Amino acid sequence: MTAPSIGRAPTVIALEEHWWPTELAVALERLPPDRRDGGLALFNDGERGRRLLDLGEDRLRDMDTQGVDFAVISVTTPATHPLAPAEAVALAREANDQAAAAVAAHPDRLAAFATLPMPDPEAAADELERSVNRLGFRGAMVHGRTGDRHLDDPAFRGVFERAAALGVPIYLHPQMPSHEVRRLYYDGFEDVVSGYFASGGWGWHMETGIEAVRLILAGTFDRSPNLQLILGHWGEMVVFFLERLDVMSHVATHLDRPVADYVHENVAVTPSAMFEQRLLRRAIDILGVDRILMSTDYPFQDAPKRNARAFLTNSGLTNDEQERIGSRNAARFLGM
Repeated sequence: MTAPSIGRAPTVIALEEHWWPTELAVALERLPPDRRDGGLALFNDGERGRRLLDLGEDRLRDMDTQGVDFAVISVTTPATHPLAPAEAVALAREANDQAAAAVAAHPDRLAAFATLPMPDPEAAADELERSVNRLGFRGAMVHGRTGDRHLDDPAFRGVFERAAALGVPIYLHPQMPSHEVRRLYYDGFEDVVSGYFASGGWGWHMETGIEAVRLILAGTFDRSPNLQLILGHWGEMVVFFLERLDVMSHVATHLDRPVADYVHENVAVTPSAMFEQRLLRRAIDILGVDRILMSTDYPFQDAPKRNARAFLTNSGLTNDEQERIGSRNAARFLGM
């Protein structure tokens, strides 16, 4: 596979572009309330639900409207994380096969991140390898904890080591806080207000940032120095709070490097359609141009009204910087 042409500025490769296999949606809806992800009812119905199911011409037209030349598709949250292991394995494999078929039908417009059956960590590592080596996928998207197990749990170590060995990144995506955390910290308002507070308004990003920091503190990047983690929403609070996080370096003496070094060398960020120029400038100031990638969080950010190419064109960056952020950095990270 070859990356799309970058002869014009800026070509846009978008990395957080979601879809939704019907079989997985049905399985998640069947879960009892105490295991069901509260974001499903908030975000995956109506027009968004229709767009999530489509991997054909409507999606390609939306990409054109958004100023996206090439999209890396990924199953949306919570993917297979709440399911029983055997069901997660079967549905992850089926989802990846469906995504591979869509990529084969539109190889000039689509690539894919693997969906992993995280309830079965050994199978998750094997499915990552199958997806990369046999299906040509560009990495995987993982949605935070599985049940009450955080990503730094030793059970998941093989997933990250396999990604490092394969030379592909892990895109760490938000998931709803656990029901107990929601009850303690986010409930108490109207249901829809509490739901948004626990998800896209705050909770999603706090949850994801915590998982990223836990991976650092657990020595994940000491064991796999070449492993790359991608965070949406400009770094899920980690990047903009980096000076404070680095205070832990003087007590985290088990690590090979200061905490901030892992973010600078092992983390890249995307905007997830938070197309605010001040956030772009801050991310560049902290990470540098070469660790900024693009994403539109399709279809959750009412994306057709937000144009990724225009965001870069209006940034005041040089043509070369726009090209690097728009597509060249992604091509490098994804081995395209």
